[in-house]
Amino acid sequence: MPRLPKFESYRFIGYRKNMKVYDCDNPDHFKALEQLEEEKELVKNNQLQSFAPDSLEEAKNRSFKPFK
Repeated sequence: MPRLPKFESYRFIGYRKNMKVYDCDNPDHFKALEQLEEEKELVKNNQLQSFAPDSLEEAKNRSFKPFK
C-alpha cells in the first residue's frame, strides 16, 4: 500500500484545514491526498494528522469527516 513520507505506518490521515480523513488503502483517497500534498506541501507545513488507534472511528472522534 502506498503511504506518504513520515506516515508510512498509518492508514488514516487527516488534513487539518478541511477536517477530512483520507483512507490511504483507497486508491482514490490516496490520489487526492497525494495531490494536496504536492500542491500545498502538507507534511512540511504540519497540516496532516495521524490517529491512534489508526481507525476511522478515532478520526471521527476527533471531528474529522470521511473524504468522499
